[in-house]
Amino acid sequence: MKPNLAARLGGWSAGHRKTAIFGWLLFVVAAVLIGGMVGQKSLTDGEEGTGDSGRAERIIDEAGIKSPASEMVIVHSAKVNGFRAALPDVTQAVKSSGQATGLREPLISKDGHDALIQFDVAGDPETAADRIMPVENAVSAAAARHPDLRIEEFGDASGEHWFNKTMGNDFSRAEMTAVPLALGILLVAFAALLAAVLPVVIAVTAFLAANGLLAVFSHALHMDDAASSVMLLMGLAVGVDYCLFYLRREREERAAGHDKETALRIAAATSGRSVLVSGLTVMVAMAGMFLSGMMLFEGFAVATILVVLIAMLGSVTVLPALLSLLGDKVEFGRIPFLRRKRSTGRFWSFVLRPVLARPGISAALAAGVLLVLAAPALGMHTEKLSIEQQLPHNTSMIKTYEHITAAFPGGPEPAVVVVKSANVQAPAMKSAIKSFTSSVGGAGEFGVVHTKVYPGPNVAIIDVPLNGSGSDATSQHALTTLRSQLVPDAFGHVAEAHVAGNLAFSNDWNTQLRHSIVPVFVFVLGITFLLMLFSFRSIPIAATAIVLNLLSVGAAYGVMVAVFQHGWGASLVATHGVGAIEAWLPLFVFVVLFGLSMDYHVFVVSRIREAYDRGTPTSEAVASGIRSTAGAVTSAAAIMVAVFAVFGTLSMQDFKQMGVGLSVAVLLDATIVRAVLLPSVMKLLGEKNWYLPRWLEWLPSLSHGEEPRPVQPPQPAYAPAEH
Repeated sequence: MKPNLAARLGGWSAGHRKTAIFGWLLFVVAAVLIGGMVGQKSLTDGEEGTGDSGRAERIIDEAGIKSPASEMVIVHSAKVNGFRAALPDVTQAVKSSGQATGLREPLISKDGHDALIQFDVAGDPETAADRIMPVENAVSAAAARHPDLRIEEFGDASGEHWFNKTMGNDFSRAEMTAVPLALGILLVAFAALLAAVLPVVIAVTAFLAANGLLAVFSHALHMDDAASSVMLLMGLAVGVDYCLFYLRREREERAAGHDKETALRIAAATSGRSVLVSGLTVMVAMAGMFLSGMMLFEGFAVATILVVLIAMLGSVTVLPALLSLLGDKVEFGRIPFLRRKRSTGRFWSFVLRPVLARPGISAALAAGVLLVLAAPALGMHTEKLSIEQQLPHNTSMIKTYEHITAAFPGGPEPAVVVVKSANVQAPAMKSAIKSFTSSVGGAGEFGVVHTKVYPGPNVAIIDVPLNGSGSDATSQHALTTLRSQLVPDAFGHVAEAHVAGNLAFSNDWNTQLRHSIVPVFVFVLGITFLLMLFSFRSIPIAATAIVLNLLSVGAAYGVMVAVFQHGWGASLVATHGVGAIEAWLPLFVFVVLFGLSMDYHVFVVSRIREAYDRGTPTSEAVASGIRSTAGAVTSAAAIMVAVFAVFGTLSMQDFKQMGVGLSVAVLLDATIVRAVLLPSVMKLLGEKNWYLPRWLEWLPSLSHGEEPRPVQPPQPAYAPAEH
């Protein structure tokens, strides 16, 4: 039989070791250097948004308006108007910092206990966070002089300064934790230092190369700041897993007595082929995000496709070249206390025995567990999480935010009305703005309006605080009133007006997602079905892959909703229920999980099909395939769960939701789905697993194995550790 593509790639790499290895290193170095030189272009607010709020942000971008970084200092007194004597001192402290401009008259709360001093940070707003410390120090000094008052600062620059410091520490910790975790799991899997290091090195270099190329692509398609973090997460997960599958099979064949050339050839033809099919499936799933119509997802698609493609190519080219070069030295650094004799899979035989003995009951129980876990997803509510929802309640910045919101509703996150006209200073335009501000002032649903007019681009920006917490029913009603009544009445005939702001962005985002999620789902499901059909020449296998993966995704959704929306067990992951799931996560989690689930599915089913093609009855092939892949699947799942769980420890709620959702889903997929549901369903289907109608018999027959050369006497020194 003609060798498959993976076998040919592995054979070429083994025969041209220096070319493959030095070519890979040259590619990685070149990608990193080029990416560093061109730099990464970030997504603007206008590009990230959609609908009416997106149009408002694009008007601001097109006009070249850079809204200054706004800051607020709240002064609270237990006594009514008890802050009066301190206000001049606090105001002077802000002025004396040399970084404040546009100081406005202090606002006094309705109950008279709070005063709000508002100002802008002088200079370029993009670098304001780097210059905010003198202001913060001056405010802290004023607070020390007035111990009877509570004096706190919150704003764009101080918030960004806090974020940069906190999230920088978070991601540094995540990166420093994820790699050692993966290495530790691989050490347990291989019981040899060099064998454990190889997958990590290839995965990390694949990420570095992909990150460099992402910077180049970002000049054509701007990227969200989270794209590199998502790329790191995906790169480590799939890069290590692909190498793990390949290396485990090579070691397995070597331990079975094959010479190193034959063992490498078999690994390339079997696990290498699974890596190609799996990688292609993951990339196709990620491509579904292009149908969302939103640049955030398009950037995520480019980032994940890049890193999966490079990790996949590294696994089937540079890894076999390294294995061919190292030969038996890949076992360097054996760890004696981890070294064990090869197992016949007693544990997995123990698990599979009742599953295959009573497949109907096993399938029903496993599906029932997943459906119960998925049930909370029926009440999923998504929104663009506010800063109050994103960060822990005990954070000093969040406490300040809550104090300002309570005393001055809508102040920290107002609605923003963006008005574009032919002449913003024309009498009709001035009259419209005056009419609008009067209407807002008399509506009773809004706070004090602040207007800025930019004559050059003929744009006016009007901040309208919404009475409410920012996302509650009161704020929603105020936004509806603003959009449906006040804005059209005031500006309908003299200018183009749109409403932006956090709440408007969230509502528009959800509306766009509702329209785009169906095409994405249909595309991913359809293409995945066709890929499985093409790979295994079986309609039941393709259909089973879709159903099992949907169950995994549904269970992940349910756990996310239960923990983060309702707060059930949230304390176990050091968080609290925030009443919503971050708007971008459901679609992203769907495509990621659907792609990653195919790693295990393709790997396991390929091994089952390999046994079946050798003449083994289906029921025995299922048991043999599950047992023979159990060690690799367990190790691969442990790495993915560990990497994703690290992201679940970050401070930001959206990363926490993503990390917990993905790690739980992979854990369920590698245990309940692959160890119980898949074998029980395949046992129930029996020979029908391989059904292909006559009208599809034109599909090419792809090799799932490799005929080995005669084996040499067993060489137990190379036996991999089984766990």
